[in-house]
Amino acid sequence: MYFVRKTFEFSAAHRLDLDYESRCTQLHGHNWVVTVECASEQLDRNGMVVDFTHIKRRVIDMLDHKVLNDVLDFNPTAENIARWIVETVPHCRRAEVRESEGNTAAYEV
Repeated sequence: MYFVRKTFEFSAAHRLDLDYESRCTQLHGHNWVVTVECASEQLDRNGMVVDFTHIKRRVIDMLDHKVLNDVLDFNPTAENIARWIVETVPHCRRAEVRESEGNTAAYEV
């Protein structure tokens, strides 16, 4: 099994739809740090699991410098963003999303 891991940062704003009172229901921003892990039993014709640049582009092109509520069709919690990344990036098996120091969510298949 081959594995690759890519970590990168993007900036975006969001507001959360919560069933309790929280400052997070107001529009606010983060410098998100994402770690994506991909795996494959075979390499592609270029000798890669997936190109590191393609991993980053799949996320950055959609989310960087955006209001996440405007581009995603779900409540943009860190947990939901991690799941979206796993479903969006080819061969992705795990994504960690850090929205601030000490606050990280992950999704794994």
